[in-house]
Amino acid sequence: MDVSAPSPSNDPISAHPGRSLLPRSVCLILSLIVILLFSGKTIASELRRTALVRAVAEARDAIVNIRGQKIINQPNHAAGNSENTKRVNGMGTGVIIDPRGYIVTNFHVIDGVSTINVNLSNGDHYVAQTVSHDPKTDLAIVKIDPHSNRLPTIRIGTSRDLMPGETVIAVGNAYGYEHTVTRGIISALDRTVQVSDVQYYYDLIQTDASINPGNSGGPLLNIDGELIGINVAVRVGAQGIGFALPVDKVLDVSANLLSVRQIEKRNHGIRTRPTAESSDGLVVASVEAGTAGQRAGLRPGDRIRTVKKREIRNSLDLETALLGQKGNEEIPIEIVRNGKLIDLDLIMPSSGTRVASVADPTWVTLGLKLEALNATQLREKKSRYRGGLSITAVRDGSPADEQGIRTGDILVGMHIWETVSMENVAYVLKQEQLTRDGPIKFYILRGNQTLFGHIHLASEHRRATQR
Repeated sequence: MDVSAPSPSNDPISAHPGRSLLPRSVCLILSLIVILLFSGKTIASELRRTALVRAVAEARDAIVNIRGQKIINQPNHAAGNSENTKRVNGMGTGVIIDPRGYIVTNFHVIDGVSTINVNLSNGDHYVAQTVSHDPKTDLAIVKIDPHSNRLPTIRIGTSRDLMPGETVIAVGNAYGYEHTVTRGIISALDRTVQVSDVQYYYDLIQTDASINPGNSGGPLLNIDGELIGINVAVRVGAQGIGFALPVDKVLDVSANLLSVRQIEKRNHGIRTRPTAESSDGLVVASVEAGTAGQRAGLRPGDRIRTVKKREIRNSLDLETALLGQKGNEEIPIEIVRNGKLIDLDLIMPSSGTRVASVADPTWVTLGLKLEALNATQLREKKSRYRGGLSITAVRDGSPADEQGIRTGDILVGMHIWETVSMENVAYVLKQEQLTRDGPIKFYILRGNQTLFGHIHLASEHRRATQR
């Protein structure tokens, strides 16, 4: 009996020439092996760049390490109720929020520190000056003067949609080990923590990402590399329990600390409110009558999209966009009103509207706003001077501004007299011969250095003393 060969039409190989007899999954694995053999470590290396690695890499350059020394008082039990002072090394972390060098950190990181040393991720070192602070929320803004005016800034997220269980990343100067990265999850939200008899934190994010001494002021990031909180506290004696201030609260406080009203004594008059759709801009809640915002034509309900083509997503963006802008110049603003794009021009006043009084002659004559330092503040600075006046504002274009005097400096003397109180300054300014003959020598304390210069009084004061 003859056995005939199978018909070509029934032969799976001949019917489908080129088809593999191996299962598809096996073919894919073999193909991947071949690719790996010929491409070396290319794919393997790319697989190592997880979302967590990318998040840290993106945020790293906007995170700074802070070091400094502060004086603390310790009770001396051997000598009754007297106290000993002790110099201790402090450390913390900060986040760059503006390319001009503005950094947010915890107030307790810089409180009492004479020289605030800031190290960037690239190794650059700066000495920062305190701009403003809020002890109640334990937040502070410091500033460095960078070599470049375009420092990298942190990408800001929101704390409105946080979920217990989601992955978070903490980065900071843990125990002095710079840019230490730890990972964990959000353990809980809306925690209240008491850290001392007088200090409470509210609405905190709880995380099991390791937060150690030195992490304070540093970022808590989500898996996208966005800032969702500022690390603030560690539960003493506990393991895997750390806390962070939610970023939305940080933004609100930082906007007030960096507002043009606070820093430059100028008022745009725009009050805003948060919006659930951050990409749609910042909503105007109200506009003060007679202010730059009203003169520009802004109305409640408007959404501010850009200022000078800079995207505005929150109140901090608005304040930093207006900070440092020259007075009486048109600042282009793009808004959305009733679904339509509208271009407006905002003109900021050239100086603050604050009126100088007889009790405050320094604002008109020198361009300085001064506040007396208390005994505790002086002890913390380890100053050899008996007292001084903290400079809280410097008027643009004033004699003080021309001499390079900064906010945060301490005025300790003028001519041959010390300046412990406002009355001391008023006495110097009343010396007609001194003010008529030429500039007055001044002495300021900046960090732990005493600097001096010569300041001319404003022409209005010269005319007043000559009459």
